[in-house]
Amino acid sequence: MRICVAGAYGAFGLKHLDALANIEGVEVTSVMGPTREKIDALAAERGIGHAATDLAECLARDDVDAVILATPTQLHADQAVACMEAGKHVLVEIPMADSLADSQRVVAKQKETGLVAMAGQVRRFNPSHQWIHNKIKAGELKVQQMDVQTYFFRRSNMNAKGEPRSWTDHLLWHHACHTVDLFQYQTGENCSEVFGLQGPIHPELGIAMDMSIGMKVPSGAICTLSLSFNNDGPFGTFFRYICDNGTYIARYDDLFDGYEKPVDLSGVAVSNNGIELIDREFVSAIKDGREPNSSVGQVLPAMETLDRIERSFR
Repeated sequence: MRICVAGAYGAFGLKHLDALANIEGVEVTSVMGPTREKIDALAAERGIGHAATDLAECLARDDVDAVILATPTQLHADQAVACMEAGKHVLVEIPMADSLADSQRVVAKQKETGLVAMAGQVRRFNPSHQWIHNKIKAGELKVQQMDVQTYFFRRSNMNAKGEPRSWTDHLLWHHACHTVDLFQYQTGENCSEVFGLQGPIHPELGIAMDMSIGMKVPSGAICTLSLSFNNDGPFGTFFRYICDNGTYIARYDDLFDGYEKPVDLSGVAVSNNGIELIDREFVSAIKDGREPNSSVGQVLPAMETLDRIERSFR
């Protein structure tokens, strides 16, 4: 499997490069980034044979079977469509688009081409959330409420590496997308009720820096999500599952019970790294000719819910 990583020297591009290095039978043959000096240096450091500043150059290569897009959100839809039009399978980092219309366009192109197109909903793959999902599928747990906090201190365009960004992040279409998809995935239902509240719009960034979201599915389970770019403290997303048979707290790839006792996740997956697990699913689905977990079609209902929440702001 020969893969191109676009946005390769960004925070998540590097995570994907590290993850792919652990997967047998995978070779990164091409990397793309907007700055020639940086992308050439990365390719040399990693021993990757081709580097470009233009995605089209990578897509024209015969030694690229699939593409991972770790590029700015606003580029995702157009680039995903371009990958599939070039005959390449594609994994789009979260979110697959920042609007419902663009998400529908990506899904339509996947149906037209039949290629593997996967959205980077890594929460489905974190061992912590997989453990919960397995218990739900086995009938041992039922979610009654999810209480989720997503906190960053990001009052300027900075990425996860603390470096300047050329684009603006978004609490709803990026960070809330994780939880909206996960809530519907864990309950197996689409939201019947949603609402959203947003704080003041930042005068320079043009986005809300604080947000509150409520969701409910037909079975009665609810989710309360708080998001902020104003939180001066440890950053990240923390999930509290309040279930009929216990309470669990998920922090990325780690899981604890309601009393902060660690839950043994050995045996849940072949790796304890969610990014590696999502990349493994992408590669496996291509090799097997099947729909992956977190395909763009499976994630579309989350994008529909995000659209409803955005409309509730107005």
